[in-house]
Amino acid sequence: MEALIKLKNRVINALDSTGDWFALLPIRLLMAYEFGRAGMMKLNGNNWFANVQENFPFPFNVIPVETSWFLATWTELLGATGLVLGLFTRFWALSLIILTVVAIAGVHWPADWNSLAELWQGYSVSNKGFGNFRIPLLFLAMLIPLLFSGAGRFSLDHMLAKKFS
Repeated sequence: MEALIKLKNRVINALDSTGDWFALLPIRLLMAYEFGRAGMMKLNGNNWFANVQENFPFPFNVIPVETSWFLATWTELLGATGLVLGLFTRFWALSLIILTVVAIAGVHWPADWNSLAELWQGYSVSNKGFGNFRIPLLFLAMLIPLLFSGAGRFSLDHMLAKKFS
């Protein structure tokens, strides 16, 4: 029995120390891919923000659509790069959280709902009139640990903090 407890403790210690280095890396890379892809689509596409600007929360609904498009595009592209490198991770996580909240309000939230049951129909990946806020909500859930915990040890943030502390 004592041998099993020692083995369990060794395994947990190994997982804990490895987790300090790599636990947040898959989240960083997945979020970087998703936001980088969205940024590239905006960079190479046409500005459609005029169609949804009235749905954006203040102050984003009064910013010129060209400025909003530029800010969204470059926040996604630079944020993706920052997440891959683990550089200014908390800043980029917060920036992408704000961008995602605006996207949910402007594009993904149902136009009309009268009950929580109707609202919950928007927690999907579809275009059936109830919104489709499932994926952006999942993005928020993945960005929150990066905001509060940072990038982890396998990052430029960690390397710079060690160098300048």
